Amino acid sequence: MHVVCLDLEGVLVPEIWIEFSKATGISELMITTRDEPDYDKLMKFRIEILEKNGLKLKDIQRVIGGMDPLPGAKDFLDAARAITQVIILSDTFTQFAQPLMAKLGYPTLFCNELCIGSDGSVVGYRLRQNDGKKKAVTALKGINMKVLAAGDSYNDLGMITIADAGALFCAPESIIKQHAELPAFNTYDDLLALVRSFVQA
Repeated sequence: MHVVCLDLEGVLVPEIWIEFSKATGISELMITTRDEPDYDKLMKFRIEILEKNGLKLKDIQRVIGGMDPLPGAKDFLDAARAITQVIILSDTFTQFAQPLMAKLGYPTLFCNELCIGSDGSVVGYRLRQNDGKKKAVTALKGINMKVLAAGDSYNDLGMITIADAGALFCAPESIIKQHAELPAFNTYDDLLALVRSFVQA
């Protein structure tokens, strides 16, 4: 049995915090896991920026409501799911993901949750578990699944390297150079070809 584990943001949908940064004009929110490998540090910084600017969950959700999957993402996901099982492993939050999951045909998603104050402000976050992507892949391998993992950021490297097969997808040049041992793809056609060859191997 085979399963494909994919990151969400930057792979199937735009980076939510970047889109929110563009909508609000707050350049500090452009920083993502492509830039900062310490996720806790990054999230604390984001929450601080939201508080400083009086921004609430509803403000982020309003931007997400106008977002669409990346061009070709839905077709790729449909084609991959016709070949084998697909699980999206993401560090996004349930409060962010639902509208985008609807547009992707409701694939299986493992992610995290935001802690929301009584006034609708983001006061913290709750991880499903630490290093959840890598641990999910490890668990799948533990039940005798063959796992292919792909993502674009520092927080994807754990699952990519522990998987039976792994690849970077639309990753920044800095990560590609630091991990030249990993195959790197930039089109859904190439990623789908990898899925096919993995399942047929």
